[in-house]
Amino acid sequence: MTHFSDSCASELYVGIDVAKQNLDLARSDAKAVERFDNDKTGIAKIIDRMIQAKPVMIVIESTGGLERPLLEALLDAQLPAALVHPGRVRSLARGLGILAKTDRIDARVLVLFGQKAGPRLSQRASKNRTELSDLIACRRQLSVTLVQQTNRRLSTFSSAACKSIDAIVAALEKQIEKLDRQIRDLIDADHDFRDLDRLLRTVPGVGPTLAATLLADVPELGKTQRQQVSAVVGVAPFPDDSGSIHGQRRISGGRSDVRGVLYMATLAAMRFNPVIKAFAQRLKALGKRNKVVIVAAMRKLLCLLNAMVRHRLAWHQLNIVQKFASAS
Repeated sequence: MTHFSDSCASELYVGIDVAKQNLDLARSDAKAVERFDNDKTGIAKIIDRMIQAKPVMIVIESTGGLERPLLEALLDAQLPAALVHPGRVRSLARGLGILAKTDRIDARVLVLFGQKAGPRLSQRASKNRTELSDLIACRRQLSVTLVQQTNRRLSTFSSAACKSIDAIVAALEKQIEKLDRQIRDLIDADHDFRDLDRLLRTVPGVGPTLAATLLADVPELGKTQRQQVSAVVGVAPFPDDSGSIHGQRRISGGRSDVRGVLYMATLAAMRFNPVIKAFAQRLKALGKRNKVVIVAAMRKLLCLLNAMVRHRLAWHQLNIVQKFASAS
């Protein structure tokens, strides 16, 4: 049986489980879970309740976009909302022995997650950032489909099937080109985006895809320390030690879509960026495995980009680049 401990604290925490049709709302000061329709009317009722209740935190799981209308409404009302990864919430539930899973139970678990994990509160993204993120996500999905269809074409021998695949590939390429123009136009129309894009692209190995992805999906870039931004993207190594045993460090979590784009850019930087190339060669000379070298180079590149954005410095203005140039 699932048990939830009653909170003795006076602070109010709220958890909202988001489904396609319903929104289940649990509170730390009540055992009952309220259900609202997941539409404008239901969201408006929740906003009114929360304004009156004044919670310290409202926790919502990321559910592939279904949560966006609710989250944006909460942030517009200046309510303290936190968007959390569902994997972290399930890990907490298992650790507490909560094995059952329903919408109402999930809402209660979100309350516990807010109380025990203290997630970071979300901030209202600008309209341009939201649109840029959507365009990049669409481009990423089309690119994956394009690779799949191209590979399928190589192993297809039916002329009719080949003709169909060729038509799909042509349509995908056309749509990707259109999205590239829309992404470029959106960046050029936004003063902050345009300046940061030009700054990032002064780095050898950083192209328009990585620059746009960082602008859209890593708003923390330049606003956090290097350890934090590395963890956000998922290139920070975590220790696995116990007593005298020192396990192998591994990366975990983070934003996998951003990490994939950073990976491809790092491969180019390891060939054409003198700082990243020298860094990778030094690790290889120490006998580090190829995968370890690439991840370390990804982290190095990301940290340099973070420093550039924080101090608004172009690539040639970084001290590490100037030292490298003077030593060469």
